[in-house]
Amino acid sequence: MHKLLTDSPGRRMLLLGNEGVVRGAIEAGVAFATCYPGTPSSEIGDNFSQIKQETDLYFEYSINEKVALDLAASASIAGLRSMCSMKHVGLNVAADTLMTIAYLGVTKGLVVVTADDPAMHSGINEQDNRYYGRLASLPVIEPSSPQDAKELTKYAFELSEKLQLPVILRTTTRVSHSSGAVTMGAIGPRNTQGSFKKEPSRWVPLPAFSGKMHQVLLEKLEKAKALSNGSEHNIVYGDGRWGIITSGVSFNYVMDGLKDLNIEKDCRVLKLGFSYPLPEGRIEDFVSSCEKILVVEELEPLIEEGVKIISQQTGKIISIKGKGEELLPRVSEFNPGLVRRAMASYFGIEYEQKKPLKCLFAAEIPARPPVLCAGCPHSASYLAVREVVGDDAIYANDIGCHALGFFPPFRMTDVTFVMGSSIGIASALAKATHKKAIAFIGDSTFFHAGIPALCNAVYNNHTVTVIILDNGTTGMTGLQPSPGAEHPAPGMATTQISIETMVRGAGVTRVTTVNPRNLKAMKKAVLEHLGYQGVSVIISRAKCVLHENQAREGKRSSAFVVDQAKCKRDYDCITAIGCPAMFIEAGAVGINAEACAGCSICAQVCPEHAIIPRKRMERISQ
Repeated sequence: MHKLLTDSPGRRMLLLGNEGVVRGAIEAGVAFATCYPGTPSSEIGDNFSQIKQETDLYFEYSINEKVALDLAASASIAGLRSMCSMKHVGLNVAADTLMTIAYLGVTKGLVVVTADDPAMHSGINEQDNRYYGRLASLPVIEPSSPQDAKELTKYAFELSEKLQLPVILRTTTRVSHSSGAVTMGAIGPRNTQGSFKKEPSRWVPLPAFSGKMHQVLLEKLEKAKALSNGSEHNIVYGDGRWGIITSGVSFNYVMDGLKDLNIEKDCRVLKLGFSYPLPEGRIEDFVSSCEKILVVEELEPLIEEGVKIISQQTGKIISIKGKGEELLPRVSEFNPGLVRRAMASYFGIEYEQKKPLKCLFAAEIPARPPVLCAGCPHSASYLAVREVVGDDAIYANDIGCHALGFFPPFRMTDVTFVMGSSIGIASALAKATHKKAIAFIGDSTFFHAGIPALCNAVYNNHTVTVIILDNGTTGMTGLQPSPGAEHPAPGMATTQISIETMVRGAGVTRVTTVNPRNLKAMKKAVLEHLGYQGVSVIISRAKCVLHENQAREGKRSSAFVVDQAKCKRDYDCITAIGCPAMFIEAGAVGINAEACAGCSICAQVCPEHAIIPRKRMERISQ
């Protein structure tokens, strides 16, 4: 039985923040869950995909975030408690649906999880999705720990049904990926049989209806303010003269800072779990009881600006600060030391920053740039294109593992925007510069957002070569299934979609499918497509090496070794591929047998044919 299905109220369990979200949804009786996988939210969908196999919960990895929200919102309209999860930039993709669903409302609870990524551990920007709550007039909930994640997820479903609105549950990387003890609650009943009542005036946002819908939404927002004021998740700690208002993971840093600075008796802290709309009455009371206030929130000053407006309305003159060069930054994530320094500075506390502890016996860890895995088929694709084209083309790359083609030795990325943009980028740059442009896009990304761009390129007669790097999985976020995958994920009744058929259906007539690990064949395909006028597509197909290894239950193919008698030490194998399984020791090239995937790419590159399978080397040595 999956651990998150354990029905033992009161039992404590060590969970990730993302697991806390899933457990909270299970306790709330969630019946319908969707997602598009994206770090730092991936574990939410991954856990639901496992739980689906043991329960009647419906779960799917949708083609993209907008479709995922379309489905979850529709299920909630039909009376099923629903959840849709995604990483922060995914909400941009789903925003069209989000803004309209705010007008339409919901019938049963709908929780939209957005996992923001301060410091960009796995994202391309630091957008603060709390602003989507303000933009759409939707409530925003912010947990600060795994326990909080569980409790606030349950609360979010209840709040959604009270307001008949979607609720945004905003986590951040440090909440999503931190672990903590979580006390289990009772698992509530799950209703999986929905029904739909036809009410066109409610569910069809024609202009004649939308004006009234907007007015209703604003009335619901006023109701949300009252609920925020009375929410048990907006909590005041302490009763000192100095005030701190905070939310999310920053609350933990604040509480640590009070102890470290020995000012627990001097401060009171307002923790906002229900952070939008702001609890105006509670903030007014808090402001009136403090001499000065520090607002501690990651990224944008959304709470800070609101508190200043509320304070001004009360007529009380009080210092309220948060963001600023001397205190807290608007970039990157916070940490305990940063928050502690800001607290000491603002409240005038003498503070000497502690020096980090040094481990006398620890060796220096050498820096290592991001690299593709040993045996990754993308390495072969990039190597072939570089050897054929070099720097004579403009390379537009997309989001996924293949984005690592930016780094040496490949240097195959000149421009990247967002998911699915590479085809449009390459089309425009080719048109604008009259130079050859090549677009790289992964299979999952192609289905997510690349198909419209491909159709556009065909329709508008662009000349572009598209290389679809098909490794049969959504690799970067944790090997989730891709629509083009040969085999469905366990417990997922899905139908494979042929990329070739999809591409030809879009009107592309020049289509070549090739295994990139056959470098000769890959180079031949690239050469044949270079001079083509119009849209051409190379499907570079070979399984993700991690996915392959997982399917073999850890049993790798035969590793390769270097025949030192033949090797002339020109290091072509090292400089061309940058394989992490290869190394140089005392001038000699070596291959780590534990890391080698047996892909043979290095053997095809070696001019002396000095790289051979280990088993053959053993036979030669006998």
